[in-house]
Amino acid sequence: MTAADTGAGATTDSAPPAAKLTLVTLTTMVVGSMVGAGVFSLPSRFAQETGVAGALIAWTVAGLGMLMLAFVFQSLAVRRPDLDAGVYAYAKAGFGEYLGFFSAFGYWASACVGNVTYWVLIMSTIGAIAPALGDGDTLLAVVLSSFGLWGFFLLIRRGVKEAAAINRIVTVAKVVPILVFVILALFYLDTSVFADNWAGADYAGSLFDQVRGTMLATVFVFLGVEGASVYSRHAKRREDVGRATILGFLSVFAVFASVTIVSYGILPMAEIAELRQPSMAGVLEAAVGTWGQVFVSVGLIVSVLGAYLAWTLMAAEVLFVAAKDKDMPRFLSRASSADVPVPALLMTTLLSQVILVVTMFSDDAFNFALDLTSALSLIPFLLAAAFAVKVARAPAGDPAVAGRSTRGELVVAVVATLYTAFLLYAAGLKFVLVSFILYAPSTFLFVKARREQNRRPFSPGEAALCAVSIAGAVMGVVALAVGWIEL
Repeated sequence: MTAADTGAGATTDSAPPAAKLTLVTLTTMVVGSMVGAGVFSLPSRFAQETGVAGALIAWTVAGLGMLMLAFVFQSLAVRRPDLDAGVYAYAKAGFGEYLGFFSAFGYWASACVGNVTYWVLIMSTIGAIAPALGDGDTLLAVVLSSFGLWGFFLLIRRGVKEAAAINRIVTVAKVVPILVFVILALFYLDTSVFADNWAGADYAGSLFDQVRGTMLATVFVFLGVEGASVYSRHAKRREDVGRATILGFLSVFAVFASVTIVSYGILPMAEIAELRQPSMAGVLEAAVGTWGQVFVSVGLIVSVLGAYLAWTLMAAEVLFVAAKDKDMPRFLSRASSADVPVPALLMTTLLSQVILVVTMFSDDAFNFALDLTSALSLIPFLLAAAFAVKVARAPAGDPAVAGRSTRGELVVAVVATLYTAFLLYAAGLKFVLVSFILYAPSTFLFVKARREQNRRPFSPGEAALCAVSIAGAVMGVVALAVGWIEL
């Protein structure tokens, strides 16, 4: 296949050797993936649901649950080193091609919707001084975001190694403002305000409801914990995948919990809940004045652009590897001479563009995109955790599994599975149905891949799963049409 056949960027059906990444670079990709838009929205998101006591419980539950998931990805990287693109590959190996396909598509779609939250938040931030941008959901905001969307497409198309190097620099630059926020908030913390915010407010409901209400927000900010696993084919050493996962998780967990808790000592809970996003900027403005808002806003833009870069890389990687495994159509398996899966990258950018337009019709564009991102990621996470249970129960001598199973490994996998199942319950019916609206049409890609291999579109079990997804999508469309659920 020549350049004339493929156009600019000359893609080929067989990928060139993967670029090799070090432990430091893999860790910064995990941190870069997790530290994005979510951390800057935490004060308001938590204050809308709970007080200090509920926040402490929520972070304990989320921290332990996500730590178990981090251990799951670390364990699977070692026990099943033959599997690349972690989340998708684990679902396929454990539960068959169709659920593997759904996992790949769901994870990819989650990343695309998550990328939209970044542009909405950037425009909302600038909207504080440019009212025409509103909360990031006006026509002008969408047009400007679209320019950014396609600008990054051109940047990433230049090469994976170049994009990863940029991500490492940006990760350092964006963590500094967040740490400064925590230090300043501690310095200006008012203990009487903190005490008043301890139990929450009347609108927050029972303590269980308060904690449940924060769960999707914690899922969103922790998305990216699997970043090193998704990009495992690029690791210099396989064991670095697991190490990068744990190092990245522990680093950002401390930051996320700190940002949330110290904010309760600056303003009353009801006032924090009403702050426009990014609410971290409003909290610091209340503490130190206007310069605090500007400082956080600049840090947010740097942070969000870095996270967008990392997530776009990972999203395209999932489509690319799924296509190489013949679970996605053949055209998505093409990569350029710079090791960039251009068709997969193009599809990623196109879906983000579609969701960006949809935000104009949402009552709360940022929170809608944030919650949908979290909901879409839950099925891939649940399948990966359940696969870890199967691996932990594998009999000794199983040639597909490296090493020996331990009781601790099984306990971790079971806890991770129960945690992700609880998250699906916490997400609620609304976002499950909206997720099906995206999942069901994706089956077209699965059928196309099967036809390219001259295979039947579905086995009997897969046909049943397809019927369930279509029924869920129909219910979601009807619920939207009659107003049972709203965007």
